[in-house]
Amino acid sequence: MATAFSAPKLAAQPFNTISPTSQHKPLISPTAASPFLGSTRKLLRLSSSSQLNLRRRSSGSVFAVSDIVKEKKSTSIPSLLITKEEGLELYEDMVLGRAFEDMCAQMYYRGKMFGFVHLYNGQEAISTGFIKLLKQQDSVVSTYRDHVHALSKGVPARAVMSELFGKTTGCCRGQGGSMHMFSSEHNLIGGFAFIGEGIPVATGAAFSSKYRREVLKEADCDHVTLAFFGDGTCNNGQFFECLNMAALWKLPIVFVVENNLWAIGMSHLRATSDPQIYKKGPAFGMPGVHVDGMDVLKVREVAKEAIARARRGEGPTLVECETYRFRGHSLADPDELRDPTEKAHYAARDPITALKKYLIENNLSGEAELKAIDKKIDELLEDAVEFADESPLPPRSQLLENVFADPKGFGIGPDGRYRCEDPKFTEGTAHV
Repeated sequence: MATAFSAPKLAAQPFNTISPTSQHKPLISPTAASPFLGSTRKLLRLSSSSQLNLRRRSSGSVFAVSDIVKEKKSTSIPSLLITKEEGLELYEDMVLGRAFEDMCAQMYYRGKMFGFVHLYNGQEAISTGFIKLLKQQDSVVSTYRDHVHALSKGVPARAVMSELFGKTTGCCRGQGGSMHMFSSEHNLIGGFAFIGEGIPVATGAAFSSKYRREVLKEADCDHVTLAFFGDGTCNNGQFFECLNMAALWKLPIVFVVENNLWAIGMSHLRATSDPQIYKKGPAFGMPGVHVDGMDVLKVREVAKEAIARARRGEGPTLVECETYRFRGHSLADPDELRDPTEKAHYAARDPITALKKYLIENNLSGEAELKAIDKKIDELLEDAVEFADESPLPPRSQLLENVFADPKGFGIGPDGRYRCEDPKFTEGTAHV
């Protein structure tokens, strides 16, 4: 059977450094009694000659990627997948994401935030596992669940929190809000509120990188784009069109599916004819990989190769990260549709708890050091909330800024005043 990636580097699979007898143990080891719901049996890269050798779903019980890891026979010297510094960086980023979202919930219910706010709790291994491998020049395109992606990309907590508060000190000067985080400085291209609409933008960003390198001859332009989206997006036309274009032009992009098994209140298994999303990649001539999205180390290993492939000019990769959100679709969702047993199953697989256990068991860190990080994050968020609360609201004159390209066009009159403030304009009698 072909490997998950076509590149020779992964001919032996990215997880071969792990064996049942090594000092490294998977972060999460599902037992037969508690399988990773909805997972596939194998990592697969299909080609025209490949044979589909997946164990079909039966009685709802399937196996996780971690089962594959445990079955691998490795002859290499046992080694850890991360250094102490890398482990602490991963832990701090994941704790920041989780604590930030918990603080958002508090502020939302206190009336400090408005509109829909979608939290990322439970999915931190994906954001951290992918984005912390990027260079500053690499781009990230997110969804409406974008706060943590922004934080992982380096946008300050103050700027993200102020944006949620609708203040001028926010990363979009208070005009974007929860679903539209953006930072040109950090190459965060958005926050997109409608499912699927960010994928064409990400494909365009990847095309820009390739054009600059191959046409404009910018030899150092090896920038990669990550496109994040959920399982509910994967039946939309933009998804398939962009997979086709990215594969056709070998664009430097990684399509990251955050499959949390639910599209608002619709189960992924009920909405998709073939729930194994990663198999759609090979249909367009690109590698398709399924990974345990609750394990940051497994996500990171897959992300390393997918990003490296894109940077080497070998084209796109579709990565399906199977995960779970610990809260409702948004803070307005009472979360009554999901089975309590299912929620408890995934709560027991908390990616932060698993990473913490891994760091301690492998002598990469201790309780005191990790608690110091927790305290640091708490203080950082208290400062972010205080900063956002004290920041000014946008002036009325900012309303139409960044809306019209021509400052003397529809939005602003020749006298520099906004046309919407002219009584004749609202009456329909003003000359435009």
